Amino acid sequence: MKITGRNADAKMVAVHASEGRQSLQVTYGPKVENTLTLTPATPWDLTGRGDVNLAFDIYNPGSVSTQFFFTLTDASGRGQRRTGVIAAGASVTFYAPLTGYEGNVITGLRENPPGWQSKDQKLFWRNGDRAANMAQIKSISFETEALTAPRTLYIDNVRVRQSPPADPFFLTEIVDRWGQAAKEEYPVKIHSDAELKKAAKMELAELAASKGAPERSRFGGWAAGPKLKATGFFRTEKVNGKWWLVDPEGYLFFSSGIANVRMANLETITGYDFGDPAVRKIDPEELTPEDSRDIVPVPAASVGTRFLSSTLRRNMFQWLPTYEEPLGEAYGYRRTLHQGAVEHGEVYSFYKANLQRRYGAGYMQTWRQVTLDRMKDWGMTSFGNWIDPMYYDNQQMPYFANGWIIGKYKTLSSGNDYWAPLPDVYDPEFKRRARLTIEQVGREVKSSPWCVGVFIDNEKSWGLTDSVAHQYGAVLDALSKSTSDSPAKAAFSRMLRGKYKSIAALNAAWKTSFGSWDEFDAGVRVAAPEAAQPDLSWLFADYADTYFRTVREEIRRVLPNQLYMGVRMAEWGMPSEVTQAAVKYSDVLSYNIYREELHPESWGFLNKLDRPTIVGEFHIGSATDTGLYNPGLVLAVDQKDRGRMYEIYMNSVLANPMMVGAHWFQYIDDNVTGRAYDGENYNVGWVTNTDIPYPEMRDAAKRFNYTLYSRRYGKTK
Repeated sequence: MKITGRNADAKMVAVHASEGRQSLQVTYGPKVENTLTLTPATPWDLTGRGDVNLAFDIYNPGSVSTQFFFTLTDASGRGQRRTGVIAAGASVTFYAPLTGYEGNVITGLRENPPGWQSKDQKLFWRNGDRAANMAQIKSISFETEALTAPRTLYIDNVRVRQSPPADPFFLTEIVDRWGQAAKEEYPVKIHSDAELKKAAKMELAELAASKGAPERSRFGGWAAGPKLKATGFFRTEKVNGKWWLVDPEGYLFFSSGIANVRMANLETITGYDFGDPAVRKIDPEELTPEDSRDIVPVPAASVGTRFLSSTLRRNMFQWLPTYEEPLGEAYGYRRTLHQGAVEHGEVYSFYKANLQRRYGAGYMQTWRQVTLDRMKDWGMTSFGNWIDPMYYDNQQMPYFANGWIIGKYKTLSSGNDYWAPLPDVYDPEFKRRARLTIEQVGREVKSSPWCVGVFIDNEKSWGLTDSVAHQYGAVLDALSKSTSDSPAKAAFSRMLRGKYKSIAALNAAWKTSFGSWDEFDAGVRVAAPEAAQPDLSWLFADYADTYFRTVREEIRRVLPNQLYMGVRMAEWGMPSEVTQAAVKYSDVLSYNIYREELHPESWGFLNKLDRPTIVGEFHIGSATDTGLYNPGLVLAVDQKDRGRMYEIYMNSVLANPMMVGAHWFQYIDDNVTGRAYDGENYNVGWVTNTDIPYPEMRDAAKRFNYTLYSRRYGKTK
């Protein structure tokens, strides 16, 4: 077997062995990607043994917890990636089910509960192909990401085990009447309505006594700091080498907040559907995606056509109300889903039902004020993105408005269309939809000075940057279409015809053999795009410029005093052409950065751009003390560790002179049975599904937020 490392040094040592006399000591470097790979002389065959799981032992000698990733790759390149976290000083056996029902059942959850009882820790599914060939495994790897200091792990006893018989009821009645994990106990679990109301009463008293963070201006800025020019709205300014937001009164402002404070996307699939096709009707003029809308009630005329569509999903719940009960108003319907066990169906919001139980009559207004009071008490300076418009006129907490440009415009595929294909920005319908969307945002914001700025769209699949074909996938897709069917192809063809006076000249540059411009206009495949890279970059830059210019012009027309916050790019999709267009048109650059902290290897380029920048999303989660079966994207071992990691992340943002804020995603935990849209069942909330705050997160927020301004600015007289 061959052992190789990339930013990872490995050696066999005679310590910390769980089996035999030696273990593999692996020291990972302070890099973004650190990988140790084990490759056999011939592929491993993991089949022929019944249902199996792969297990290994890890010891962490360090002083902090460490998240790692485990990847299996078959001979054809298909992989499965999982992740786990090990506490400081801990020795743990981890395992991954490879075959059998437990390892492959599609439930609509990002991670299922364990199929059998074990003291070992099940790895959390991250991504990959569940059809990977277990008879032809060519490598396994142990990885870490975005470390800012070296970390060492000891790995031993990698083995394939026969899986014990799965509990036939491991997916049955896993959720109680409050939407909690029925078979788990954890510190913040509620056991009765009376307990829920008692917790609410105690918290309301604590919030009433709270004075919040000191030295705050009316808009949450630094009242004790220097006062700059006041414009009546938020703006940006660089002060002493650091970018800042400036609040409407002229005080320095740093946006520390929580995103996704809303009722949208909090429901879970119940397993029921309706025979009446009217419930699935979609108005093509809708401006808000389904996962960003509040609960859409099932029409009364359709309720009688209800039928069981998924026994698997229905059996997950110990209790669901009738439609006639007061708690029945938390039912709704989803016409489309991103992924899951069904394509559409009935949904239920346990969170909304718990608010009704917790606060009684007028519970939505009470929830609104409690949330505002929490933000003040926790020291938050603003909300993040995706805030329910019911908060837009709150006059207590600044916020960011948002909109999505959806519709029936033409699209392009980058080849990595995780959430959706890219819009064809040259299509007049895209421009019409952009106008309608931003006009709707304008009607909601009403030019309020409390609105810092506007985010439009999110994590678009611009393209991966690991190859020419991936980076310019959207352009190559456009070129494969005809000019009569694709406005983007027509625009690109005009640009190329203007540059190359003959098809022969283009062929010479691209090393292609197109017969004529007519053949080119009909649709062509560029099998080897490397020679065309300069032109592909030029075309893609025009595409990105058109997208950002279109959005900015509409925001300036409708909301001239609000900042354009960009599109919140994901770290996995940041082609340079898109970045340059964002720099040109955005008032603030925005990125979603799911790491333990900002890593200079990934984000050092911000210093060269020298533009105010904000983190639109990040989170950290735990599955050991929450009742949830998946921690999220960045892992902590428990809530105490989660609070520690939150402070480290925020301090890394605070120390970056380009950063003007960071927004945690999200306010409320996901459902145990997964959010309806895509099954995410993460511990990403500051409050549970019963609206109980995590004390460790609340305390960590106060430690960071109450002194953030003086630490960001530096020493003062």
